[in-house]
Formats: sequence, structure tokens, C-alpha cells
Amino acid sequence: MEDLWGVAVGVFQVWMFVVVVLIMLPAMFGLSLGVTSVYIQVLVRILEWATLRIQRGRHEQPSVPVPLPAGIIERAGGSMEEEMRRRRRSPSLAEGHFCLSDAFFFYKRGLESIVDDQVTQRFSSEELASWNLLTRTNQNFRYISLRLTVIWGFGVFVRYGVLFPLRITLAVIGLSWLVAGTTVVGFLPDSSAKNWLSELVHMTCYRICARGLSATIRYHNKENKPQKGGICVANHTTPIDVVILANDGCYAMVGQIHRGLLGVIQRSMVRSCPHVWFERSEMKDRHTVTSRLRAHVAARTKLPILIFPEGTCINNTSVMMFKKGSFEIGGTIHPVAIKYDPRFGDAFWNSSKYNMVSYLLRMMTSWAIVVNVWYLPPMTIQDGEDAAQFANRVKSAIADQGGLLDLAWDGGLKRAKVKDSFKEEQQKMYSSIIVGHDDSNVPRHM
Repeated sequence: MEDLWGVAVGVFQVWMFVVVVLIMLPAMFGLSLGVTSVYIQVLVRILEWATLRIQRGRHEQPSVPVPLPAGIIERAGGSMEEEMRRRRRSPSLAEGHFCLSDAFFFYKRGLESIVDDQVTQRFSSEELASWNLLTRTNQNFRYISLRLTVIWGFGVFVRYGVLFPLRITLAVIGLSWLVAGTTVVGFLPDSSAKNWLSELVHMTCYRICARGLSATIRYHNKENKPQKGGICVANHTTPIDVVILANDGCYAMVGQIHRGLLGVIQRSMVRSCPHVWFERSEMKDRHTVTSRLRAHVAARTKLPILIFPEGTCINNTSVMMFKKGSFEIGGTIHPVAIKYDPRFGDAFWNSSKYNMVSYLLRMMTSWAIVVNVWYLPPMTIQDGEDAAQFANRVKSAIADQGGLLDLAWDGGLKRAKVKDSFKEEQQKMYSSIIVGHDDSNVPRHM
């Protein structure tokens, strides 16, 4: 019994040495021993081999399913106006007249949306071009060959038997330090020392949590990093976006109040740093938030504000409509594009399907988090440009840099019905086509 106890103590000492000395201490100082980079390189080679083996297995075994292409149907390009012009080539179908055949355009668009909706599919996990040796697939690729089955089984052991306990340990330490550290700092009087300690606690704990996810983060164009007194806006895939960005600098965050584990973290963080949490359903809160944000921006010595204008998580393939409220505050906008590599794990948080704890457990049993972050040049509103147009311009810049699809739809459609204003906009567009844009064709009475 004593020998068994001695072995347990020895294993625990080795475990804590690895966690504290080899992971936590380098992370706290922003250093890396290169272990994660080697791990990612080995993993890439294994995934490339698995992809080639699956492709060969399809030729050897015709029964192996072939993954569906990204688009189920082929959509005809062009706007409503262009489609109508093609249908109205003959003089009898000129502008200024209604034609019953116009209904076929709306039938076609409606069926396309039913078969392959461009909006709601952004709220489900991104489709993979090839299997990444995780269980997130309904195609039994692991049964193609014995060697592939052994590699998959070994991967399950590594992810659940080695990485998962290690990541749980780091996450518990990082989050508990964050809650305890921000709570203690919150009792200090407002001063430059308190601000320095708050930034130190936040950045240290975020770096530990990032190591707990085996995160490999590549920052590009660091000369464009958000500065104090500015507003940082980014596309939103997961709550981990905050951890990814905060590894390279501290931010004052703006977001919706959550419950559960995330709510506990939010309440502790706001004690040491002027984060802004609000209840989305209360209109009174919106005016209060706007006033607080304007005051924050006016103080050029405060941390840059981090805002996700989409208002919800999108599945790493697209950027959806930016709420214009973030662009009515004034000040300089610092756009940031975030793009995760889906080969190593699904970073998207489907909040309607998983709570925060379940989501974090899924992330901790994935291979790793590999993400690219691009800092874009600062942008300001132009003369004659309103907040909505400015928001769209920033959104397009982020989508273009991150290789994401630029969509005009509101991410709020995840939980709400389409607003009547969207329907009315389509009706007005069709009405303008029927009436005609050019009054010179309309006969005048003398």
C-alpha cells in the first residue's frame, strides 16, 4: 500500500512539474518552448496521411460515402433587378407593366432558400473538406483500414487520456486565478497601480487558458493593433475570441450578460476593469451602454473597447450584419479579422445546442486551436456616410481579409423571425422595377 501511495505521489509531482514549470511559467511571460508547434506539425502530417488513405479507400471500396459538396444547389448569380431584366427582354414585358411570370422568380428563390438556406446554415458547424480523425462525422471513415483505425483509437486515447486532464487542470487554474485575482484587485482604490495589476491579471490568466486549449495563434500586421481610446471590432465565432485577442493585449469588453459559469467570470472581471455588460432585452440598458461607451472613448487613457457587432456567434465561414450602434459612438475603429483552422477542431459555439460547460469540454477534447488574427488599418467614418454604411464597410474589410463570406443578413435570425422591414425592402425593390426608374418612358399629357 505504501508503494502504491509513493507511486501516486511521484506521478502527481511529475504532473504538477509539467503543468507549472513547462506550461504555466512560460505562458505567464508570453514565452513558448516550441512543444505546441512540433505537436501541430506532427498533427498536420497525420491528417494529410489520413486524407490520402481515405481517398485511396474510396477507390478500393466503392461503398465508402463521398462527402457532399459545400453547395447542394447551383444558384444563378445576379440581383432581382438583373433577373427581371432578363425576363423582360421583349417589348411587351418592358418596365411599367406587371407580368404574371415574375412570380417564377420568387418561386425559384423561395425553393432555393428551403433546399439550401444561406442564413440558418451559418448557425451550425462548418462542413469539413476531409475527416480530421475526430468523431464529428456520421461517415465511418475509421473503418476503411486497420492502420487508420489504430491511428484513430490512439488519437482518442491522447485526446481524452492525456490532453483532456492536462487542459482541465490548466483551465481550472486559469479561471480560478482570473476570478480570484480580479476580485482582489477590485477592492483597490482607482489608480494607475490598480489598472496595471488588472491588466497583468487578465493577460496572465488568458495566456494560461490559451495554453490549456493548445492554442496556436498567429498575429498579422501587429503595427495596426488597437490603441487606447479606440474601438476594436471583430467577427465572432466563439467566446474564446476574447482569450485569443487578449493574449496580445488587454481590452475593455462589451457584451451580453450571461448566466452560469460565464456569468460568474463576468461579475468578477467587472470589479477590476470597466467592462460593460448589458441585458439585450432592455431598451433602457441600450441607452446607458451607449452613454458609457462614449465616455470611455472620450478618455484616451482607457483600454480599447472590444465589441463583436454581429451580436452572436457565426460558424467561422461568414460575417453577418454588424449592428450600427457600435459605429454611432464616434472615435477610431480598429477592425480585426479572426479565422480558425477547422482541421483541428470546431471552434464555433452553437449556444442553442450547447451550454458553456459542454462547449468547453468539446473544445478540450479536440486536437488544438489554430487561429489567424489580422489587425486591419484603423478606419473612421467618412463625410456623407451614416453609421449603417460605415458598419458595412468595416464588415466587408474584415470578411475580405479573413476569407469569409460577406452576408447582409442579421445574426439575430438565430433566435428571431425575419423583421417586417426586410420583407418591405424586397417589396419596394420589386415595386420600383414594375413602375420603372426612368420617368422618360412614361407618356406625358399635354
